[in-house]
Amino acid sequence: MNRVETQGKFSWCELATTDVAKAKAFYEKLLGWTLEDLQTEGGDSYTVIKVDDEPVGGICPMPETLPSDSTPHWGAYVSVDDVDATAAAVPCLGGTVLLPPTDIPEYGRFCVFRDPQGAVLRVITYAKRDDA
Repeated sequence: MNRVETQGKFSWCELATTDVAKAKAFYEKLLGWTLEDLQTEGGDSYTVIKVDDEPVGGICPMPETLPSDSTPHWGAYVSVDDVDATAAAVPCLGGTVLLPPTDIPEYGRFCVFRDPQGAVLRVITYAKRDDA
């Protein structure tokens, strides 16, 4: 198992923004990131952030599922062994599931929730890979 796929570890950071091109230009110059543009199965664009050729995060357009007054923001992902079980536990512990478990083809399954204090977090179960 890859270290970032371990239960409870922060494993990915993602910027949702209204202007991907501006964000890419800013962070590439500011932090020296290498950026790799991908096309997802659904045809959406996604930019992978790399440091020393290692993927560490992403930049994407603001999801349509967010409220229209949402502002650009960074989101963190934490690895879990079973995203569906984690999502099921959220309401039992006083939280709210904002986006139910959803597949990311070839990468895994994730969900987004709000804790009882209002903080938002994403959890992910990575797909099993042949090279793992």
